[in-house]
Amino acid sequence: MQVQQRATKIVSTIGPASNDIDTLVRMFKAGVDVVRLNFSHGKAQDHIDRARMVREAAALCGREVAIMADLQGPKIRVGKFEEGKIFLENGMKFILDAKWGENGELGNIERCGLDYKELPRDLRTADVLLLNDGLIVLTVDKVVGSEIHTTVKIGGELSNNKGINRQGGGLSAPALTAKDMEDVKTAMSFQADYVAVSFPKNATDMVMARQLANIAGEAWDHKPMMIAKIERAEAIPALQEILDASDGIMVARGDLAVEVGNAAVPALQKRMIKMARASNKLAITATQMMESMIVNAVPTRAEVSDVANAVLDGTDAVMTSAETASGRYPIETVEAMAAICLDAEKWDTCKLDADFLNATFSRIDQSIAYGALFTAHHLRVKAIATLTESGSTALWMSRCNIDIPIVALTPSVGTRRKLALYRNVSTLELTSGTDRDKVLQQAEDLLLEHKVVTKGDTVVLTWGEPMGKVGGTNALKIMKIGQH
Repeated sequence: MQVQQRATKIVSTIGPASNDIDTLVRMFKAGVDVVRLNFSHGKAQDHIDRARMVREAAALCGREVAIMADLQGPKIRVGKFEEGKIFLENGMKFILDAKWGENGELGNIERCGLDYKELPRDLRTADVLLLNDGLIVLTVDKVVGSEIHTTVKIGGELSNNKGINRQGGGLSAPALTAKDMEDVKTAMSFQADYVAVSFPKNATDMVMARQLANIAGEAWDHKPMMIAKIERAEAIPALQEILDASDGIMVARGDLAVEVGNAAVPALQKRMIKMARASNKLAITATQMMESMIVNAVPTRAEVSDVANAVLDGTDAVMTSAETASGRYPIETVEAMAAICLDAEKWDTCKLDADFLNATFSRIDQSIAYGALFTAHHLRVKAIATLTESGSTALWMSRCNIDIPIVALTPSVGTRRKLALYRNVSTLELTSGTDRDKVLQQAEDLLLEHKVVTKGDTVVLTWGEPMGKVGGTNALKIMKIGQH
């Protein structure tokens, strides 16, 4: 296996269109680094089977691919309709009734039920409700008991189970539902590398999710990394505390755009990615990145620009949803996305010196990471190689914008999988050992074998002594390959 030169990683959702080994192998070869299992769809056994298939396909490709379990969260939806759907005209009166359906009633042109029974308590007169991703707009006239009386401001077709958002946010639904708690247990049964938490409002939501995941993973001595999906308006002012409690964020542009407005999202995306990098956290950019490729074999120019701009913003990964889960062209989508990332990265200017002006650190391993970057940048070495147990050194290196590949060498399969999401980091399996000279020789041999370097190339190498200690990186060496 040759170490990939694309810095930006690709997260792809799998589903009916990609639910077989052959398709997964082709997707992995096309460039998928992380597989997303969407727990909003399917049963527990479906996800267990798909996780097993992902591991098998990755093994066939000779590489490690991370698995992300994406929790459904509190889906605030309308109920079902007698005819499956209705059409709301502008100016009509329409009632959302939390009690409708308790005796089997189905919705009609006058009223419908709600999955989220607490919605009437959260609303006030003049609130604006956005249904079906904002395509339908209702204004709240009054709330009477379980009934929300509204006027249709912007009408359209409303079908079964469509989502509801309150403009500006403010719904009290908890981030973790009973279903989510069971789904965390399922995800830990196959040791998902990442857990994405939907609709967190604050750090407490993420702390609770992490505790649940760690407890559920104890039987396998597994602790996943936690990703906060930023899709609620109230998460924006709490962004720093959410970052501090998470390992990374997902810029979930769908629900976020409905709550804050489409026009606000591009600037928020840039701000969120910048804050994540400054906090030594990961960032994923998601939602409709290659939407037209659900039915078309090539992306639109606007989609190409969208993916490229996320790369230039510094995102760790770009993500596909329905494009690879249920679309006609899952492999072509990944190939197109990988090509866009590579081209965008050619124009991503290295700002390493500027990064160092504001860098502060107190840990020895963090100072070694920054020292390696600074040295590599000014000597123009071929690669930076870090011997790592936990992946922390590689994470710190990947937060700075450098055009030199970072290769993490580690004996831990769990660490190699987690590192699949880190921007500009590739991984190689290094046999564990305590003899420094033997381990360093093995590192050099691996870099040669996988064509990261050739004889005579200069690399910067970091490791920790004593060998094998987590968080113990304390040594840096500038090495000419084949001449030590």
